[in-house]
Amino acid sequence: MNTHTLLVTSIAESTGKTAVTLALGGLAQERGLTVGYMKPKGTRLQSNVGKTLDEDPMLARELLGLESEMHQMEPIVYSPTFVDGAIRGQEDPDELGGIVEERFGELAADTDLMLIEGGGSWTVGGIVELTDVDVADRLDAEVLLVADYEQSSDLDDVVAAAEAFGDRLAGVLFNGVTDAAFDDLEQEAVPFLESRGISVLGVVPRERELAGVRVDDLAEELGANVLTGGDDDAYVERFLVGAMGGDAALRYFRRTKNAAVITGGDRSEIIAAALEAPGVNAIILTGGHRPTSAVLGKAEQRGVPVLSVTGDTLSVVDRAEGVVNTGRARDEETIARMRELLHDHADVDAMLGAEAAAADEDVTDTDAGPDADDDPDAE
Repeated sequence: MNTHTLLVTSIAESTGKTAVTLALGGLAQERGLTVGYMKPKGTRLQSNVGKTLDEDPMLARELLGLESEMHQMEPIVYSPTFVDGAIRGQEDPDELGGIVEERFGELAADTDLMLIEGGGSWTVGGIVELTDVDVADRLDAEVLLVADYEQSSDLDDVVAAAEAFGDRLAGVLFNGVTDAAFDDLEQEAVPFLESRGISVLGVVPRERELAGVRVDDLAEELGANVLTGGDDDAYVERFLVGAMGGDAALRYFRRTKNAAVITGGDRSEIIAAALEAPGVNAIILTGGHRPTSAVLGKAEQRGVPVLSVTGDTLSVVDRAEGVVNTGRARDEETIARMRELLHDHADVDAMLGAEAAAADEDVTDTDAGPDADDDPDAE
């Protein structure tokens, strides 16, 4: 069987690479293709010693109905302990590469399409000669590069990655593009890239449900005590740390949107500034301090949820960012939505290869019926 291999990589973390990979797997299965999945370097770990496996292969196994073993799907647990050992010379790059190739061979048998998910970014793995460029070469894979776009300077990273992957690059998928950046990307950035021989295979618009987390879900994940309620539909995409004076904080907070401010519960001037900023959808208080009833009353009046979380500010920031970064696009509903977005805004056939396109045509012909062209009543 001739297996088509696609490595889905990204410019940086949190670009939606997992959602794109699994959505492509689902779209391929809809076309009748047999799909396999592998993430050679497990990077989304819960334990520094790597005892907890990466959640992405586990989700892939569930959503794509795979029977592969975890040690096959994730042969290298790329934990801080592993990295420290590699720096000390305890890991052999050739041996690790051989393991990746061996596991790939096991998984690729009897599949039409093998999806390889890259590490956090395309450069991860360089210390053991297993960047996504190295992996693509070892596994003879085409490459889909997932990227963000906010401004034209973002193209520097895209061009650098494209040059590194060379002829293996099938194209670039811009994901989560805001309305403000959409026209510039379509009218200026895409023509520039294509003039450089870099294909753009899709521009997926930003959707709130895929970009952040609801405040009530955030509160549950953090184990927070909800001091005041607010807008149940409010989403948080980013976090701001309130560590400056009140006037400076207000100017800072007003420059953002869909944010949560994290600050000590005794910083009443920061809390007051956050309540004045229209883009602040929640306030997270740390340190076990409870603000005055007047402050809480103002928050209640403005409909801004105030959450109290145990721990110092920096540790709470790490936990909160972890909820947003790992919670997005990690369930069946959001993967299904990404499938719809790719179907509508990307060249899926170009990503999945010629066999996928042929299979899609077969499905279309079957749906149309064998005699559709001969039906005099057909429009």
